[in-house]
Amino acid sequence: MPVLDRAELELYIYDGTSGSYATTDLRYELSKTRISSQDNVLFEISELVRDYIDVTFNNDYLSRTKWVTAITRLYDADGEEFTSGSPVTNHYLAMDGYGYFEDGINPQLSDNLLMSNTTIYLPEATAGKLPIFAEGVGKVTIDGVDTQITDNGNSNQKIQYITIPADSSTIQVYDTDDATLLATVTVNNICEPKFTPYKATFVNKHGAYQDIYFFKKSVESMSVTDELYKANIIDTSTVTYPTYKGQQERYNVSATKKVQLNTGFVNEDFNQAIEELLLSENVWLRWEGFTLPVIITTKQHTYKTSLNDKLINHTLDFEFAFSKINNIK
Repeated sequence: MPVLDRAELELYIYDGTSGSYATTDLRYELSKTRISSQDNVLFEISELVRDYIDVTFNNDYLSRTKWVTAITRLYDADGEEFTSGSPVTNHYLAMDGYGYFEDGINPQLSDNLLMSNTTIYLPEATAGKLPIFAEGVGKVTIDGVDTQITDNGNSNQKIQYITIPADSSTIQVYDTDDATLLATVTVNNICEPKFTPYKATFVNKHGAYQDIYFFKKSVESMSVTDELYKANIIDTSTVTYPTYKGQQERYNVSATKKVQLNTGFVNEDFNQAIEELLLSENVWLRWEGFTLPVIITTKQHTYKTSLNDKLINHTLDFEFAFSKINNIK
């Protein structure tokens, strides 16, 4: 039996269906020598694949997934490829999600409902979106009305966003047999006559876009930076200077807008959604008719419970991810 000395890996990353890659989809060729104290060669490919998942959002809910084909070849110390068990071809569906430390290596995330909380808060008379994984769902029933889920195998259909009609109340997610109930989601429709609700959209731990509405008080602010230099304002011809002109001149003025938002009263189930929002690298706010990128500046958050806090409200700080003055060149 040959002894493994080295492994080579070809990574193809592409759209479409599993195995439909072309030679132009080859993104990486890797080679790794086995460490003498180990029996196997391990390749960490997640960050390599992630570079090719385009996580952008403009209030459009699209399936941001990629197919990955990994072809592994095994070689002995003489550089001869194994005659058995090489090459090995595996196909994977890549999503921009993550697991927690306690989940262990390569955790299996949800294969049906792609969000961790089962309570949604929507403004009255406002529709919403429910992210699901098409491979594991046969139908979604909203207040007794069924939506059949079809999966054609294409990467652009793997994550689907089911429209939640305005003022819905109960959502049921069923397995591919259309009979086994997998999850029940409760929709709370909030009447907010005083404040303007704002929608934050983020990439959650499952790699899907998820919305959270902030219903209560919002506080806007602006942080300004600049530089100063001292100018010579003397008119040498008259040996005078104008008193209406300052010695200090300002330049490189820049400003960043910030906003603090409050969810309003929610249940304990919402702690998980807030946690994933805080951990997300990609967040957008629907603001004055635009979908704008933001950075969460809240760095510490207390998990709230009805026992400790009675009424639960989450307050988060956001900073718009661009300069107020357009300085793109």
